[in-house]
Amino acid sequence: MSEEFEQAHESLEHASEGHEGGHHNRRAAIVIAIMAAFLALTEFAEKDAQTNYLSNHILASDTWAQYQAKSIRLTVLSAEADMLQSDPKAGTDPAIQGRIAAARARADRMRSEPGADGMEQLAQRAHAVEHQRDHELHRKDILEIASGGLQIAIVLASISVVVDMPLLMWGAIALGLASALYGLYGGISPL
Repeated sequence: MSEEFEQAHESLEHASEGHEGGHHNRRAAIVIAIMAAFLALTEFAEKDAQTNYLSNHILASDTWAQYQAKSIRLTVLSAEADMLQSDPKAGTDPAIQGRIAAARARADRMRSEPGADGMEQLAQRAHAVEHQRDHELHRKDILEIASGGLQIAIVLASISVVVDMPLLMWGAIALGLASALYGLYGGISPL
């Protein structure tokens, strides 16, 4: 009878050890699942930042192209006014004076046209869009680093289960938490 009691006691000890290991595995699975959820959200925000970066980059390029076109038209209108001014009849012919004045007025509108698309207004818009573009690039970089940290943390947590090393799990949790906080900062960083 004592032999049966000892075997039952040993079986109970093994079962409780297995139960503790299972408990550790469940906690590890929960930690890994939480980090995986943060990883998914971080990568989603990273893709959003990348899309916003590309959109703002294209908009800035288009705005500067429009600025350049206005600059060319300004040069042509100024050259037209200068050529008309060089005509010997320009001082006495009211038609030529009218054409000179019209060319100079159009050139002035190319430089600045409040409420519209003068060169000054286009430059201001382009600079504002470039600022947004640069912010989105910075945001994307932060989120990319956070995503990498979360991926490493998930690997460390998985390894800690296989090799049964709790210290590795604590390192994974610390890295995962730091990466998640960094990703949160990148996701909500203001302009």
